[in-house]
Amino acid sequence: MNIMAEPKLIKVVLNSGIGDLVKSKDAQEKFKNDLAQITGQLPSIRKAKISVAGFNLRAGMPVGMAVTLRGKRAANFVKKLTSIVLPRLRDFRGVPKKSFDKAGNYTLGIAEHTVFPEIDATKVDKPRSLEITIVTTAKNAEQGLKLLEALGMPFEK
Repeated sequence: MNIMAEPKLIKVVLNSGIGDLVKSKDAQEKFKNDLAQITGQLPSIRKAKISVAGFNLRAGMPVGMAVTLRGKRAANFVKKLTSIVLPRLRDFRGVPKKSFDKAGNYTLGIAEHTVFPEIDATKVDKPRSLEITIVTTAKNAEQGLKLLEALGMPFEK
């Protein structure tokens, strides 16, 4: 196989919804600092694009935070995720293989951000969930699976 055709890690994107933190700027700042500690990079605030009366949502209100890691930071984050964070999860038997999209990217949900070693769980008001998407140059799910296995991702049997 051509070395240039081998799948590679492009970026890692972390997302979290903060819709319930709209009223509290202090809680938003705390969570923003937590995400910055986890990733080593300040998260960007995502704002609502449209208003939805049923959710008391106005266009422009903050609804999420996202961090995009590239290069060495992305590689280091994947290494930390596979070797430290995932083994710390309760009843962990591996991540599902079915979470790949057609392009070979992998998305993983973590219920509590407090499993990261940088976060002091005693100082967190409420554990928040994270969505982690690992974007690769893989052409399909099979190539993505092989790449993530090579990077040490613990898949379930």
